[in-house]
Amino acid sequence: MLSRTADHLFWMARYTERAENTARMLDVNYQTSLLPQSAEVAEQGWWAMLDISELTQAFDHKYGLLSRDDVIDFMVRDMTNASSIMACLRAARENARAVRGSLTTEVWETVNTTWLEVQRMIADGVLKEDPSAFFEWVKFRSHLARGVQFGTMLKDDAFHFMRLGTFLERADNTARILDVKFQASASDDSEVHRDPSRDQNDFYHWAAVLRSVSGFEVYRKVYRAVITPQRVAELLILRPDMPRSLVSSMDEVVAILGTVHNQQSAETERQAGKLHADLKYARIDDIFAVGLHAYLTSFLERIGDLGNGISRDFLVPLQVA
Repeated sequence: MLSRTADHLFWMARYTERAENTARMLDVNYQTSLLPQSAEVAEQGWWAMLDISELTQAFDHKYGLLSRDDVIDFMVRDMTNASSIMACLRAARENARAVRGSLTTEVWETVNTTWLEVQRMIADGVLKEDPSAFFEWVKFRSHLARGVQFGTMLKDDAFHFMRLGTFLERADNTARILDVKFQASASDDSEVHRDPSRDQNDFYHWAAVLRSVSGFEVYRKVYRAVITPQRVAELLILRPDMPRSLVSSMDEVVAILGTVHNQQSAETERQAGKLHADLKYARIDDIFAVGLHAYLTSFLERIGDLGNGISRDFLVPLQVA
């Protein structure tokens, strides 16, 4: 496959997944912002999300003062923000259009219709009326796109590069979602004397995190116990049977790289295999001993390096793109 064609397919899938995961992050923050809490705690949650998305400076330059509505607007429909949901859906559509001949009609129509519909929904004020409903719609359209790809595409290199983009982006974003919550709750969890009334509130915060990655029912099935931060982290990092966990995403990345490998991809495959092994054989107690934030920061750096390696070996180099 031509590297430029592979590049368009890879980034089409990454942008679709990124839009979904941005919706997931916004939804969990929006849901937790509705819980009883001080204005300072709520503001810290929104700043933490901007920070982990590496958008703090861009937001501060444009808005200065922080408000929930401004953050949502910036991360949903601001086209100057390349990571906003609308910018991602437009980029996914443009990448799909560039390789229309490599896609089935169903895949193209799904991606194109999503872009047309999101413009209509924003114009109709759906985001302001019911943010959660809008975020659910974005997630549904991403699920639909993956289902159509799986159900109609030939399992050739085009299919594999789309899947590679999906799982690389998913691993990155699951780590970011986890880090947002744990950073926001670090000061509360370190308190020596906890207010008992905080326990119930904390349950709703962690339940919201699990729902943001479609993991609430999975957690109940696996652990059958009260929700605790350590078990949430274990589920989303180390459980290979959890679809959005880090190790599950890396299972797919390693398998796909083994399928599409070429003469220059040995080092990238080695990096992916080492990252996968470190996850596969890790224990949650060891991760917390190191510090979850430090562990996730290191993971994000390594997954970024892996993405650069994939671009170098298979796609259009990032600086050229």
